[in-house]
Amino acid sequence: MFREERDAPRFSWEDLGDIGLGRPSLGPETSVVMYRLMQFTLRDIIITEYGPHQAGEIFYRAGRVAGAEFCRRLLDISLEFDAFAKRLGEVLAGLKIGFLRIEGADLDKLTFSLAVEEDLDCSGLPVTHETVCDYDEGFISGILSVYTGRDIRAVEVDCWASGGQVCRFECAPVEA
Repeated sequence: MFREERDAPRFSWEDLGDIGLGRPSLGPETSVVMYRLMQFTLRDIIITEYGPHQAGEIFYRAGRVAGAEFCRRLLDISLEFDAFAKRLGEVLAGLKIGFLRIEGADLDKLTFSLAVEEDLDCSGLPVTHETVCDYDEGFISGILSVYTGRDIRAVEVDCWASGGQVCRFECAPVEA
C-alpha cells in the first residue's frame, strides 16, 4: 500500500475534492453521528498509540491547519473585527458547526474570549470532567492567527464534556 511521506503538512482546500461531482445525490452534508464516529474513534486510537497529551497536540495541529485554510477560503480578513466576527459566526452557523458568541475582545492585546453553543464536536457528550475539543482549539487558533497575522493560541476553558453547557475558549498571542 502506498503511503505519502511528509515532514510538514501540505493540506490545501483542493484536497477536499469536488463534492458536487462526487456526491451528486447525497450532497455536502452528513450526520453529526458519523462525524463524531470518525473523530472519536480516531482520537481513541491516537490516545492508545501515543498517549493523551500527544493525541491532543495532533488534534490541535490538525485543527490549526484546517482553521487557517478555512479562514483564507471562507472569510474576509480585511474586515474590521466586529464585521469579521459577525461573518465568522454566520459561516459557522451556516455550516452547522455551532453558534459563536464573542464574550470579550481586546484588540490592542489580541486577546479574545469566545463561546460556541451546540458545538459540533461535543454538545451532548457525557460529562467526563475533561475538555475534549483539542481540534476546535486549533481551528480557532488557525482562524485568529490568519486574521490577526500573529500566532494566537486558543485554550478551551469550558466544555460540554467538562460539565459546561457551551465550549468556551480563551485566546491570546503566543509569547516568543
